Amino acid sequence: MEDRPSKGNRERLYGVFSLSKKGKVGTWQTQKTITHRLLFYAEEKDNGIITVQPINKNYVPSGPKREIPREEFLENFTPEPEIYVNQVYPAMRNLTKTIARAERHRRNKEYYSAEYEFKNALRIDEENIRATFGLGLTYLDRGDKEKARVVFNRIYNLNAAFDREHKHLFNEFGIKLRKNGLYKEALKYYFKAYRLEKWDEHLFFNIARACYELGKFKAAWRFIEKALKINPNFKEGIKLRKVLETHFSKGVERGEGYGE
Repeated sequence: MEDRPSKGNRERLYGVFSLSKKGKVGTWQTQKTITHRLLFYAEEKDNGIITVQPINKNYVPSGPKREIPREEFLENFTPEPEIYVNQVYPAMRNLTKTIARAERHRRNKEYYSAEYEFKNALRIDEENIRATFGLGLTYLDRGDKEKARVVFNRIYNLNAAFDREHKHLFNEFGIKLRKNGLYKEALKYYFKAYRLEKWDEHLFFNIARACYELGKFKAAWRFIEKALKINPNFKEGIKLRKVLETHFSKGVERGEGYGE
């Protein structure tokens, strides 16, 4: 078990911990009880809640996180500092470097090298959010819409992708989908994000813009009004509203449209 500095007097916990689970194998007379040791990466927040995430076969934290009160965590989990130092930390560092290389290739428009490195990262952690988004963005950068659709469906089914910490990633991905003419996919994506963040003028604008591109002018109006209610000086929003007003003046009525 390791400590990190905290704002208070107590050090914050982080590192690798194990949890023992008992189970039965066999049947009838051959049945016996065995103990499984499950490994988790844990990190304490400032409020004392511990987040734990399973460690996969490649020794990196992967999959959904859950929160546990500090007292309950200390009662049930056992520190595994040697596993952290010798296996998990090096694996995490290697994954971080692989993703960094991929992102650097993408910034340099070296899209096939970026694809190669993002796929390497996903071999280490198939649920890695940054690598999955990065691969999807790479396909969109080079105009490969069919492969982008495959990644889009994968992201859409990864609940962790829509955590607030990944907001900038799903915003960029949604914009790329829209700019590549994948308006329905972008809209489906934005609405899932909307369930998480209902007070973001940029998200409302992006929804309105995608609705506009699909000819859903009534829905576009509703969402641009939401955006401008939050930020009345939002220049792009004001511009889109003026465009919509032009459509309405030609006979399109405000009212019921594409569902929220």
